[in-house]
Amino acid sequence: MGPTLSFRGLDNVSYYSLTGPDDAPRRYYMNYTGCGNSLNFDSPAVIRLVMDSLRYWVETMHVDGFRFDLASVLGRGGQDGYFQSSSSFFDAVSQDPVLNRAIMIAEPWDIGTYQVGNFPVDWSEWNGKFRDTMRRFGKGDTGQLGDLGWRLTGSADLYGEDGRSAYNSINFITCHDGFTLHDLVSYNSKHNEQNGENNQDGASDNNSWNCGAEGDTEDPAVLTLRKQLMKNYVCYLLFASGTPMMLGGDEFARSQRGNNNAYCQDNEISWFDWTAVSRNDDLFEFFRKAIGFTRRFPILQNRKFFLGKDLDEDQVPDLTWFAPDLGRPKWDDANVRTLCYQLDASEDGADFGVERLFFILNSDFDPQWVKLPSLGSGRVWHRAIDTSLPGGEDFAEPGREIPIDPADHYIANPRSTVVLLAQKPGFARRSGVIELSEQHAVNPAG
Repeated sequence: MGPTLSFRGLDNVSYYSLTGPDDAPRRYYMNYTGCGNSLNFDSPAVIRLVMDSLRYWVETMHVDGFRFDLASVLGRGGQDGYFQSSSSFFDAVSQDPVLNRAIMIAEPWDIGTYQVGNFPVDWSEWNGKFRDTMRRFGKGDTGQLGDLGWRLTGSADLYGEDGRSAYNSINFITCHDGFTLHDLVSYNSKHNEQNGENNQDGASDNNSWNCGAEGDTEDPAVLTLRKQLMKNYVCYLLFASGTPMMLGGDEFARSQRGNNNAYCQDNEISWFDWTAVSRNDDLFEFFRKAIGFTRRFPILQNRKFFLGKDLDEDQVPDLTWFAPDLGRPKWDDANVRTLCYQLDASEDGADFGVERLFFILNSDFDPQWVKLPSLGSGRVWHRAIDTSLPGGEDFAEPGREIPIDPADHYIANPRSTVVLLAQKPGFARRSGVIELSEQHAVNPAG
């Protein structure tokens, strides 16, 4: 019963979702957002207000699209307030000639409902299941392999049944809410004491691991492991099918000192320390090279879901899963922490000479002896990435990948990610340039 603010004084019942006793006028605000009130998207006045605002941003401000915070609120309606993917607001957007061409991204939850995978067909979503699975697998939790396969390949279990594609999965490890990437591998628990709420604010379930020391440390072994895990997470994010989303500052190990709810801090906790770029130049370079690697191979930007079939008659399926012994992965074995898979890159055309990519994701505490698929005569596996190696060696420059010797296996170090390339016969790599080898030179007569 406070002062009249905003739309409350115009038409409180129309603009806000209200509740109250059945025998009295509704007067109390539904709190789906955690901010004390929620707009009533059953109301034509609210829909008209929001649609007009969005059209203004597209037509006058020339924005490409929108990311909606707590977007499940947009689908709530009716007396019970349940979420519906066919809500009046979603229908209005899909029918609007301006907005149905804009990018629509949902944070698919609010404080009372979790709707990952349930938004309309023309919406993309922050994939919280990708975040959680990758975090758990990355720190070595058991029982992650089965879900890992879905997340790496665009989450068809969430987006495939309604006609959406891997593109609609906004993959992320970190975002503005929660730990930064550095803090994800540096703290077991949140440290929000300076927020003034006795460390009770912010999420407590972070799926983080401090690598053996809470917060700042000078232990070289701990620091090396932390950087290795950060590089692993970069690979998980950028090489998985879907649309990757990076948190600014992660590329140079920005820290919020363990604060996972730092929106209220306007100081060194939330500021960007740009001097950290030079202190973490090897991580910065790894990010740069990983982005370049994704651009280099279009199959890593595939909007469609993999089928596990030979699509170009080269006897190689577009995706093949392997266990370390080249058998089928033991998806249901909770104790397995290593997964291998092969992608057919022969039709990419972006890197002449490379026909396959082979990935080893090892979150196990022990090294894994991994048998490599046979390539046939003239083909050789080359190491492109090994996150267990020091900076400068962990990511080979294009055309300078290291031949695997012996060629039949690779030993993946504990908690590491490895990417190998298979080269077509008839191509040689010299001085970083891919050229036809002399023994397979083009016939001048055609």
